[in-house]
Amino acid sequence: MKNTVVTFREAKKENKKQTMITAYDYSFAKLFDEAGVNSILVGDSVGMVSLGYEDTLPVTMEDMIHHTAAVARGAQNALVIADMPFMSYQTSVYDAVVNAGRLIKEGHAQAVKLEGGAAVAEQIRAIVAASIPVCAHIGMTPQSKNIFGGFKVQGKQVEAAQRIMDEARLVEEAGAFAVVLECVPAKLAAKVSENISIPTIGIGAGNGCDGQVLVYQDMLGLFSDFTPKFAKKFADCGKLVKEGVGEYIKEVESGAFPAEEHHFKIDQQVVDAVK
Repeated sequence: MKNTVVTFREAKKENKKQTMITAYDYSFAKLFDEAGVNSILVGDSVGMVSLGYEDTLPVTMEDMIHHTAAVARGAQNALVIADMPFMSYQTSVYDAVVNAGRLIKEGHAQAVKLEGGAAVAEQIRAIVAASIPVCAHIGMTPQSKNIFGGFKVQGKQVEAAQRIMDEARLVEEAGAFAVVLECVPAKLAAKVSENISIPTIGIGAGNGCDGQVLVYQDMLGLFSDFTPKFAKKFADCGKLVKEGVGEYIKEVESGAFPAEEHHFKIDQQVVDAVK
């Protein structure tokens, strides 16, 4: 069944957990879609895990459109959500609506995600008013790493915890259909989930959220620069990739590959006739 923003809302009412995973290309999007994931997030995390940047800040609209379009071609049933990159929505409400529209028109996403609470509530309202579904993102917002002083857990003190609760209510009121809670203490995330009507998607926010999201390179062992505390490695595909490439190198060097079964045939008389 096709996943939509409506099925996300219905899932919360039915207490049914939703699964979200990142993807940045056609092949992985197709695999994740066939596995039955509810939603695919084309995250600006592409900057770190695919493009080699130290953070998400250099990612451009052109990067996001390019990768979102590839994912959309591979996902038949999963809801495709595209991240709005740094400075594509902070500059003005007008820019936010135009750039969200580009991700829908050119990237073929079904929804967009942007970081922030009170600071972007007006942008959320305007994007939703333009008939574009919005997933909000509060807590540790990676695009604000320079304000936070790095990637740090948010909401551990009373004032900060109340701000997260207030911002969750605010993005709900602004029209977001869901909200990502990143690096928020589990008990606080559970309380937020109980106090708003839209689904919460946790990443480093405990199992009291209405769903979970992970970067696929983290969960499949394909990114070795660092491993977040909240990430679980469900398979060690990185090890398999290295082993497979190692075998390929050995067989090419030894002449074992390509073997006869990989050859295209030709009549010997044709070969002999070539001078």
